[in-house]
Amino acid sequence: MSGVSRRALLRGAGLAAPGLLLGGCDALGASPSFRDIVLGTGEWLSYRVHRLIGSEALAREFAPAEMSPSFRTNGNTEPRSAAWRAHADTGFADWRLDVGGLVDAPLSLSLAELKAMPARTQITRHDCVEGWSAIGQWTGVPLGAVLAQARLQPAARYVVLHCADDFDGTAYYESIDLVDAFHPQTILAYGMNGGDLPVGHGAPLRLRVERQLGYKQAKFIMRIEAVALLGAVGRGKGGFWEDTVGYDWYAGI
Repeated sequence: MSGVSRRALLRGAGLAAPGLLLGGCDALGASPSFRDIVLGTGEWLSYRVHRLIGSEALAREFAPAEMSPSFRTNGNTEPRSAAWRAHADTGFADWRLDVGGLVDAPLSLSLAELKAMPARTQITRHDCVEGWSAIGQWTGVPLGAVLAQARLQPAARYVVLHCADDFDGTAYYESIDLVDAFHPQTILAYGMNGGDLPVGHGAPLRLRVERQLGYKQAKFIMRIEAVALLGAVGRGKGGFWEDTVGYDWYAGI
């Protein structure tokens, strides 16, 4: 893309910012037409700009001395799912991660098998949409390595995380595109702060997609599905909070 067109795109993103801020300030933000037309445009521009100039950028990583003394739990802290509870009772010895959808080699991986794969440890900041943040250490297997083993089909464009926790009977779900899925800091974390991943933080496995807000970091993952489109996922916007309260699908920071 030429320098002129790139500057034009960035200028457009800047003009969209005031519209984004209005979403939480007045009644217009609650209007579906305003949200879809104006706020949706801001999300679209943010996504395109990030993909254009920052698709390979790394989130900041911190030193151990900078880790937060406490890291609050948020959202669901223990699933009600009978299947998950049965796995928790046995220390997740028989739990398995299923990987399917648009793949040539569907997987069913135990926690031990995931831990035997090459791991990554990173100390990063978690930013919640509610306004708080904390710095913690995460250890896990890169999501891209799991997807490479499953061999994505050419039609695959998104990865959907299906989880054991629920809100009023609706199981939690989230999705990311393949750029984020194969980013080196996107991991399926089974460890936190030098120990096993605590239940309140999503045991036995959670997503860490470090360049996005906290609600994208799906906890209690049970199944991963590669899909071509998001229209058939939940109500069609790609994630539980996106579908129920209108959060942006792309929560890049």
